[in-house]
Amino acid sequence: MSPSFVCLFVGRGAALPGHPFFDSLINLFSEQSIIFCAMIVAAMKHSKMPRILLVLRFLILVLEPSAAEDIGIYWGQNGNEGSLNETYATGLYSYVNIAFLSTFGYGKIPRINLAGHCDPSSIGCTKIGRDIRNCQKQGIKVMLSIGGAAVSYLASSADAKNVSDYLWDNFLGGSTSSRLLGDAVLDGIDIFMGQDIPYVDDLARYLKSHTNVYLSAAPQCSFLDHWGTALDTDLFDYVWVLFYNHLSCDYTQGNFDNFVNSWKRWTTSLKGGKIFLGLPADSASATSGYVPADVLISTILPAVKESPNYGGVMLWSRFSDKNSGHSYY
Repeated sequence: MSPSFVCLFVGRGAALPGHPFFDSLINLFSEQSIIFCAMIVAAMKHSKMPRILLVLRFLILVLEPSAAEDIGIYWGQNGNEGSLNETYATGLYSYVNIAFLSTFGYGKIPRINLAGHCDPSSIGCTKIGRDIRNCQKQGIKVMLSIGGAAVSYLASSADAKNVSDYLWDNFLGGSTSSRLLGDAVLDGIDIFMGQDIPYVDDLARYLKSHTNVYLSAAPQCSFLDHWGTALDTDLFDYVWVLFYNHLSCDYTQGNFDNFVNSWKRWTTSLKGGKIFLGLPADSASATSGYVPADVLISTILPAVKESPNYGGVMLWSRFSDKNSGHSYY
């Protein structure tokens, strides 16, 4: 039997983990095939998408791995989106941004806000460290996203250095007695600051002065000047440009040329790193910029993939994606 035949059986419910039929498959097929089948089962538990679409998604991964997109997701802003373990078990994502460290800078005590997932004031978020390590064992890069809607400003270059030191000691390779997410070492920092923020370039340099730290940014597609200065540092490994909530550069049926021009401006201006197309995972997640899956496949992806530094798609958010199944395209 082929892997696709096995996965179709699992997709139809003929086999589940722990079922004798599923156990017998281990002796007949490669470990990789069984892993993909298990991913289908896990996805069925946590998605409202029709079963056949889930099966087709994973058949693509088995039969033509190169055809699957690298997808990033923001997790942490809705207690109903499921745990990090459930997120990585879908097999859909290559990057997970934990959102957000929403308070920092100007001498403020940094605070993390993970909605209903945990209470950081009672050291309740340390349990997430185990899930982070599980994600990383699957090859998923897990980053801490700083900023968000209630973004704090950086007062000076010295302030940026203080914030960098705090992030290194509490979430990266440093050490402190009060690490909010336990002893897990995150892969890097995602800077999600939609406004015009001075000293972001200093923050990037300080963070990158440490080894083994990935750096990502989530600028709006309107190409802000201060972001341009920061991104010119060539220190960012990933840039997920947010093509939503900005009518001048979002995709709409009558705005395709403006969208493409904005995308090309980003991809030709950045010196290094991969550029990702940032989109909302459903129409309720943004005031504009939602792209239905069929349009994404037929119109948008062929255009953006022409760029040599194209990296994939970043979606906001896991809760929205879980309900809409948008990443199962």
